Amino acid sequence: MSRDAPEMLSRSKLFGGYTHTFSHDSTACGCPMRFTLYLPPQAEDGPVPVLYWLSGLTCTEENFTIKSGAQRYAAEHGIALVAPDTSPRGLGLPGEDDDWDLGTGAGFYVNATREPWAGHYNMYDYVACELPSLVESRFPVRGDRRSISGHSMGGHGALVVALRNPGMFHSVSAFAPICAPMDCPWGQKAFRNYLGEDRGEWEAWDATRLVAAGGNDIPLMVDQGDADEFLEEQLKPDALRQACERADHPLTLRLLPGYDHGYFFISTFIGEHLEYHARALRRD
Repeated sequence: MSRDAPEMLSRSKLFGGYTHTFSHDSTACGCPMRFTLYLPPQAEDGPVPVLYWLSGLTCTEENFTIKSGAQRYAAEHGIALVAPDTSPRGLGLPGEDDDWDLGTGAGFYVNATREPWAGHYNMYDYVACELPSLVESRFPVRGDRRSISGHSMGGHGALVVALRNPGMFHSVSAFAPICAPMDCPWGQKAFRNYLGEDRGEWEAWDATRLVAAGGNDIPLMVDQGDADEFLEEQLKPDALRQACERADHPLTLRLLPGYDHGYFFISTFIGEHLEYHARALRRD
């Protein structure tokens, strides 16, 4: 990983702390990457716990930072927030900008093995290794007190990163995650292009398969709106519920009446998620 200091692009005060936008040269992705960092007022007195947030298809590092309202609750609980971009950008790869659900804004939090994506679309390595190492070495953030959350494609990413790394996170939650990407059009398209046709290679990137494989009993918290237009075809929370029941894996799954897939849904319940993570981050 490059040890060059990230470049601060903006800084704004809110709820006593500061939201920053940074750019840095990513080794994992082979290009500049952006992320936002909210440091609550408690960070002025020493390192604070951190919540990593992974956003969904078409998003950048800005969506969660601007729309969620999470900083209010992060300031109350003394938690830093880190939100990376969702893919490399501007590489000029063939097909990179042809489809909204593949390439730019659609990294899917895997390590691509197929050309032209291999060598750049390594979003798993970026969010699980490079970004935490950078943030926790350069800012007042505690590397021994991490949690992770996300939305849609980013909810898939949060579940997968947590399940693949036992002990790395104190807690994980997700809003409307793509629970079984091997079995939905978004996931199949991404996996086929990034990973190839061998479905056996896909299983390491599917939360339902990771739960079935065992080895990590971190509790999962999932909120899903029942008016979400993508619920049945793309998100499949019932597949995750069934996998957790079969594996006796702890899962809190809330199907919330009337809520859709957007940020009004997230902003309504983000305070409860921050409280959930705060309780976990306080535990020894």
